[in-house]
Order: sequence, then structure tokens, then C-alpha cells
Amino acid sequence: MTVCRLRNTNNHIMSRPSLTRYAWLSIGAAVLTIGLKTVAYLITGSVSLLSDALESIVNLVGALMALAMLTVAARPADEEHAYGHSKAEYFSSGAEGALILVAAIAIGITAIERLISPQPIEQVGLGIVVSIAASLVNFFVARVLLRAGKQYNSIALEADARHLMTDVWTTVGVLIGVGAVALTGWMRLDPIVALIVACNIVWSGVRIIRKSVAGLMDAALPSDEQKRVRDVLAAHQLTGVEYHALRTRQSGARRFVSLHVLVPGTWTVAHGHQLLEEIEAGIRGILGDVTVFTHLEALDDPASEADMSLDRAESPSSR
Repeated sequence: MTVCRLRNTNNHIMSRPSLTRYAWLSIGAAVLTIGLKTVAYLITGSVSLLSDALESIVNLVGALMALAMLTVAARPADEEHAYGHSKAEYFSSGAEGALILVAAIAIGITAIERLISPQPIEQVGLGIVVSIAASLVNFFVARVLLRAGKQYNSIALEADARHLMTDVWTTVGVLIGVGAVALTGWMRLDPIVALIVACNIVWSGVRIIRKSVAGLMDAALPSDEQKRVRDVLAAHQLTGVEYHALRTRQSGARRFVSLHVLVPGTWTVAHGHQLLEEIEAGIRGILGDVTVFTHLEALDDPASEADMSLDRAESPSSR
């Protein structure tokens, strides 16, 4: 007995509201902070504040990319994309990670030039006030985006949010550096802080790119989610049911789980069908938005052991 079932349980995804409004919020915040940080740089002449403003430009480009990819990801499934378009979000997060690295290089070059030829910082107090205002804007927008990213399982919004939070901590570091220059008079502290900021930005960009690549490479679900799936299956093993070929992956906002369920060969199709219903309901209960593929096989059929790998092995009956 061999029965295959594909259960698409992504009703929440299909009804997921448009997330582009969050991208527009990020765009508005980026434009505002670029203006504020540029004013702060022009007032003080601080290269570390300039580095902060350059990163906000990257925020804007990243937000525009997120808007484009969220628009694509919202498209319904079609004949050419039967599983939808949600994977487009990985392109957004990957592009943003690359832009972060470009910004880090630009900041590093500017900081090295200023390290060689230091210049005084002017009107530190006013520049700090303006930068704090910009940082508060980024902080509140980042919190909104991060909450939406987790709620709707959107890697594009999550990447944008984490980038904005990196920007917040970058600004904190820059302000500390500018304040230290004002207190000590050592002008080279300013470009030194800018270089530290650049290193922090590089780390942030690398993490975002790694996560995007993992998604594009169909990486498995996180280990804690896999354990929860196995816990569901373990409860059925107590009744003599077995399973193998358990595979998981995440594609954008969608999760996929596939497995082979082995039952006694004397079971009826109706009995096996009921078991698969229970298993799928259990997986949906712990993962939520998930597409489950189940394959029912007989425990005493030698062919059941021939398809544990991704590509089915030669059936014993055909040897």
C-alpha cells in the first residue's frame, strides 16, 4: 500500500495582508534620517557622523528593494510558480546585505583619509541632538518592522528591521566617539570610531547575506522546529507506526514538511488516510503555516526501505 498526499495549509499566507506598507514606512524613515544625519554632519564636520548618514542611504536603497520584492512575493501562485513567489524576499535581504558591505567600504575609505588628515569637529552639541532624533526614528520603525516580520514570517522585513537596529547602535557608537573628541580634543578619535562602525556594519551585512543564501539553498527548518515535528511523530510511534525520510525546508514565508509514514500492511486505505490526517493536523498545530507532504507505505513491504533518500533507490523487486 502506497499513498501520497500533499496538503497545502497556507491559508494564513494566502490571506496575509500586503506588507508593502511596512516597506513604505521604512522608506519614509530612511529619507527622514538621511536628512537629519546629513544636517548633523554639515554642522559638525564629523566623519563618523558622515558614515552614519551614508549607512542611512543604504537603508533607503534596502527599503526600496524590500518594497519591490514584497510586491513580487505577494503575487498568488500561478502555473509557472506553483508554490507562490514568497522566495523573492530572499533577493531583497541578500541585496540589502551586499549594500551594507558597500557602505562599510565607503565609510572605511573616508575614515582612513580623515585619520591621515584629522580635522576639528564643530558645534558638537547641536550635531548630537540631531543625530539622537534620527536614531529614535530608526529605533521605533525597526521595532515595528521586526514585529511585523516575525508575525508574518517575512525575511525581507526582518532584514530591514535588523539593519535599522544596527544603524541605531552605530549612531550610539558615533555619538560616543564625537563626545570623546569634544572632551579630549583628540581629533583622530573621530575616524577611529568610524572604522569601528564600518567593522560592525560588515558583520551585520555578512549575517544578513548568510541567512539569505541559506533560504535560497532550501535550508532545513530551525532545529527547535524540527524537534517539535519529531515530537508529534513520536506520539504515533508508540502505537506501532514508523516514519522515515523526514525533510523540512523554508521558502520565504512558507514552510514545507515531507515524510514517509509506515503502517501495518493489513490496514485499509481509510485507516491510513485517517492517520495521515492526524499527523498533518499535529504538524499544523505546532508550525502554523506549513505545506505537508505525506507518503503512506506498508511496514512489511521491502520497497518501503528503498526510497529513504531524496532520489529513490532501485526497488528490490526490480533487481
